[in-house]
Amino acid sequence: MTLNQLQYFYQAAKTQHFNHAAENLRISQPSLSRAIYALENELGVMLFERVGRNVILTKAGQIFLEYTEKILEDIDVAERKMHQIACSGGEISVAYVSPLSTNFIPLTVRAFMNLEENKDIVFHFYQGITSQNIAGLKSGKYDIIFGTRDTSEMSIRFIPLLEQKMVVILPQNHPLVKLPYIDAEHFNKYPVLTYDHTSGLGKATENFFRRYNLRPSIICESPDENGISSLVKEGFGIALVADVDYIHRPGLCIRPLNPDQQFFHTVYMGYLAGKYQIPAVSRFIKFIQDYQIPADAKYFPRN
Repeated sequence: MTLNQLQYFYQAAKTQHFNHAAENLRISQPSLSRAIYALENELGVMLFERVGRNVILTKAGQIFLEYTEKILEDIDVAERKMHQIACSGGEISVAYVSPLSTNFIPLTVRAFMNLEENKDIVFHFYQGITSQNIAGLKSGKYDIIFGTRDTSEMSIRFIPLLEQKMVVILPQNHPLVKLPYIDAEHFNKYPVLTYDHTSGLGKATENFFRRYNLRPSIICESPDENGISSLVKEGFGIALVADVDYIHRPGLCIRPLNPDQQFFHTVYMGYLAGKYQIPAVSRFIKFIQDYQIPADAKYFPRN
């Protein structure tokens, strides 16, 4: 059974006349008759009965027409959907790490969708640590991810986008509050809260401690700044975190690192290399690469 046969059958059923159906289809009447005859042989039933110069559907033909109409309607919907995807529509699944949720993701996606050619695109958002996001990208669940680069993932192309400044947060009555900045050695003197060690920022802070030969007393790991800052506020310890909106709250003090010890956490965009991307995804990747970071953002363009 072919699509042509279904279309021929549909026209013949609607016009109840093989000659008229053939004219509508711009084919010869014998070609139409042969196609209908082959379809009937394949199905094992008669679809039409001749009444003079006209044809009428048999009971089997009436039932088959119901399914044919659904099939042709679904094909039409699919064609229109593919045309939309090829032009202005489509769906994009994006996964990102928590620090990007209050600023970078909302700003960039809104700016992208404000462009006329992108107004029909639908986004699906997911938040998780980098390792989870990478797994989702490789499985096809996500189109694009934002977070830390994993140098072992050769199938993913990572594009550096921006840098987040790392700062120290303290309870408001902590003795270090009196200092203008925090030295790395202070992390050996007080309890420390940090990111989940499997996350990108968790690994970044571990590298910082290792660089300065520190062995801090880590009392808790948390997946994001919201959890860390809540515990710091209650006096559980101090923390080295990305300077994001979550940490700017009453009851917390923020101090920079020693100027000689400052470091920034690089955020990357990742997508599967060599994989076909629908036009919407390709446009979004290009848009992100060209995006101008707002002057008041708490992160900095990657040079």
